[in-house]
Amino acid sequence: MKNIKRTIAIMCGGDSSEYGVSLRSGQGVYSFFDKERYNVYIVVVKGRDWHVELPDGTSVPIDRDDFSFMENGSLVQFDYAYITIHGTPGENGILQGYFETVKIPYSTSGVLVEALTFNKFVFNQYIRSYGVRVPDSLLIRKGYEEIVSDEEIEQHIGMPCFVKPAADGSSFGVSKVKNADQLAPAIRKAMLESEDVMVEQYVEGTEISMGCYKTRDKSVVLPATEVVTQREFFDYDAKYNGQVQEITPARISDDTAKRVSEITSHIYDILHCNGIIRIDYIISHEKNADGELIDKVNLIEVNTTPGMTATSFIPQQVRAAGLDMTSVLTDIVENQFR
Repeated sequence: MKNIKRTIAIMCGGDSSEYGVSLRSGQGVYSFFDKERYNVYIVVVKGRDWHVELPDGTSVPIDRDDFSFMENGSLVQFDYAYITIHGTPGENGILQGYFETVKIPYSTSGVLVEALTFNKFVFNQYIRSYGVRVPDSLLIRKGYEEIVSDEEIEQHIGMPCFVKPAADGSSFGVSKVKNADQLAPAIRKAMLESEDVMVEQYVEGTEISMGCYKTRDKSVVLPATEVVTQREFFDYDAKYNGQVQEITPARISDDTAKRVSEITSHIYDILHCNGIIRIDYIISHEKNADGELIDKVNLIEVNTTPGMTATSFIPQQVRAAGLDMTSVLTDIVENQFR
């Protein structure tokens, strides 16, 4: 029987401040896909505007009733959606719910997992119950800022600390706060991105990020990337304007690398993830009861739609593992058609 050439939609754009980042990820994913095996189109989402970019440079609207479009007078229906939208609606379960409704398989985890991991504060409380170490944090909701005072934050969380949107990406609205006077403006800044704001304990150590994907046939945990920046933290400029050094594999001990790999794989299974995820950690160096320095693994964030430009962490890690992105994406797509 002749193989059917599946039609793939690469979903990018979205309604968050990471719209432009997502478009670049979309182009990256498009470049990685096997065009001999698949018909691949980029679909740009912005509010109610969903359109397909055609090879001739024009665009046509998506019929959201069945996720199809017209090309040269012919109806084209998608077989699969590769979601690379950072933020809403692609990273919080909304787009996943749509694809469940129209019965189109997609690249990310399901609705519940996406909604859970999108809210950093809620997810941290959940994953802590499995014994995973996460920094202490407090939640502040828009309109209820006075419930938690600056003094309570300083006493419970300590200084310095991070203030970040609880329900959004990690590129915008994040501040490192060094004293209580900086809390109010940092919270206002974060609330421009999300009505829920998380104030998180600062953990000093080595920042790393590790990717993982699984299929019916294989479990792949990728080499970790170490993040070194002269900025206060790994913010937008560090990520996308070259103000960072990314070292893959990370300069951590073999024992620590093995432990982080086991934790990453375990979290993937706990959540019943699908497709590629990336987990960010801080490796802190603390003394045990005997006064010896040991590494402690602190989970910072789970990314269910990680960046996918040629220089993003995941492609770097795939190359370091001796794999290639085209084969990885093929494995992920075909896993859902067996």
